[in-house]
Amino acid sequence: MANVTFSSPKIKKDITVYATAGDCQTLLATARANKIPVNFECENGECGSCAVEVVILSNKQPMGMHLTEKEKTALKLAGKIGRQQIEEAELKDVPPPWRLACQYIVRDEDILVKF
Repeated sequence: MANVTFSSPKIKKDITVYATAGDCQTLLATARANKIPVNFECENGECGSCAVEVVILSNKQPMGMHLTEKEKTALKLAGKIGRQQIEEAELKDVPPPWRLACQYIVRDEDILVKF
């Protein structure tokens, strides 16, 4: 199980929900299932409207989650990540702080999602 805490000026207080690691549910699907108002439009990684900042809340090495090509393009065009962060994600398995909620698969780690 993973604790996913959502934080935003759009909600009165932070909301923590449980997500089952390994069920391949996206962060956006988790938010929608719990009625958390994360912005989205296309739901397939092309528009970038669901960009969120993901902070790992454990002291362990973050679990790498590969960026999709659509995610790299959308986040780069939005100015959320640069070439260096993409290279670190690909070569060192270090996840960048900004992700697309529609592409990010919840892993077995506690995270804070800022949107």
